[in-house]
Amino acid sequence: MTPRAVDEGPGPLLDAALVTLRERVAAVRFVFDTPGVGDAREAQREILGQLDNYVLPRLRELDAPLLVVIAGSTGAGKSTLVNSLARASVTATGVRRPTTRAPFLACHPDDASWFERRNVLPGLTRVRDAAGREGTLAVIAAEGVPRGVGLLDTPDIDSVVGAHHKLAHELVAAADLWVFMTTAARYADAIPWNLLHAARERGVTLGVTLNRVPRDAAQEILEHLRAMLDDGGLAEAELFVVPETQVSGGMLGGKVVEPVRSWLTEIVTEEDRRAAVVRGTLRGVLDSFRTRVPSLAKQVEAQVSVAETLRERVDAAYEAALAEIDETLRNGSLLRGEVIARWQDFVTTADLHRALQAGRRPLRRRAHAPRHGAPEQDRALEVALTNALVSLIRSGAEHAAEDAVGRWRADPAGSGLLAAAPESLTHASPQLPHRAAQAVSTWRQHVVNLVRSEGTTKRSVARIPSFDPETLALLLMVGALGQSGGDAASASPSALPQRLLRGIFGAESLRTIATKTRTELRARVSGLLEEEATRFTQAIEAAGVPDESAVVQLYQATYTLEVAR
Repeated sequence: MTPRAVDEGPGPLLDAALVTLRERVAAVRFVFDTPGVGDAREAQREILGQLDNYVLPRLRELDAPLLVVIAGSTGAGKSTLVNSLARASVTATGVRRPTTRAPFLACHPDDASWFERRNVLPGLTRVRDAAGREGTLAVIAAEGVPRGVGLLDTPDIDSVVGAHHKLAHELVAAADLWVFMTTAARYADAIPWNLLHAARERGVTLGVTLNRVPRDAAQEILEHLRAMLDDGGLAEAELFVVPETQVSGGMLGGKVVEPVRSWLTEIVTEEDRRAAVVRGTLRGVLDSFRTRVPSLAKQVEAQVSVAETLRERVDAAYEAALAEIDETLRNGSLLRGEVIARWQDFVTTADLHRALQAGRRPLRRRAHAPRHGAPEQDRALEVALTNALVSLIRSGAEHAAEDAVGRWRADPAGSGLLAAAPESLTHASPQLPHRAAQAVSTWRQHVVNLVRSEGTTKRSVARIPSFDPETLALLLMVGALGQSGGDAASASPSALPQRLLRGIFGAESLRTIATKTRTELRARVSGLLEEEATRFTQAIEAAGVPDESAVVQLYQATYTLEVAR
């Protein structure tokens, strides 16, 4: 972000880019427990918190009072420092820990309306009392606070209470300026230094207040702390020393905090210096998005990868089921039981029997009307074929569902989705038999249309026997359900129609029609299984698992933000 952008305020492109970034980050769901997912959820929460609590409010009102966070470890004296700077007892102090359970903000009365309007930290309900209820921000006006700043007393950054610890870090991330509070006994602790390193990485203006410093050891401690700050890349941090002194009424005696007050006053009253503070903090946060958002995107990619693996396992289960159905249709094993019985009734009708006995002699059209003599046999065979196909499809779908569920149960991610699914996925859907019957009926009509089309365009009308298209379609359907061809015509249901159909259509035309018939049937079976498989896909979608577009959108939002800056 350029200095000019801060001085003059953000343009609509930058505001829009940040709003889009927030939407993209907020839309992400981490459903699966992939490696590092806990850190990713925390990173998502932190990014959203900084956008809501600091970046967007600050960019939209650059001249608003600065939010100064007083942060530090347990017992460092944060509340005492706030009271001393405010010259009033605005927050509780004492030996009981933690003293600060909810944040308190002290500001000059002229600035109170700004902080009370939820311009910053919008997730905290504003109150004016010091009860310290969780989820609230007590805004206390005090004449002693310099105009143009709000002093935010936060819970301990090392609090053993998880909610307090989390809130403290959220508040620190929302600040324009940090005042870090530590003591002569604890300034080298690891947890505070993690926070100081975060300040360095984000370019935050930082003041370090060293409290309770023994006068006889002040020089030695001060030199050591300054060396640690220099080594940690924090040489520019302001360092303040508060000697051991009496605390009265929750405030430090004398003028020991006047250097801190003067520093804050100079920042808010010197326009260039104030702009530099705002600019540095904003730039640091926006710069951090260059790595934080792509890191988040990589974790989303891991979620997408898990979902893709689960989809592949479902696909494998249903592809295996389709292959089994294909084999059953190819080897003729479907043509048994009721289908054979109805086929025998069908072939004993007079016209068809004579046609079959005619062998390979050319078949001539009779003078009388097309065959309609045995509708009951036609219908019975059609019903038997339909029932057999529906049963085959249902059995394949049942096996596929069981297989897919087994594959998912072998994976913790899949097990979680199965437990959350609104319906059992172990069996085929209740609607499948009805859909399968419709598909077979549509396939039969398709074959009838093929007979009409191929019969009139591929063969001479004189070669068509006296069978109507529906009867010929049944012959084609039976012929399509098995092409093993090794049995005698009288014994093989799939072979019986072949001689007759070759005589009607000719070998070449028959091959074309038969291929189209089988291809159409396979396509409809495949479509039914795909519909069944979508139940698993819907379980993934219902859980809110992101897809590849979420990853792309995060990267695009980061790029758009860079362009807008």
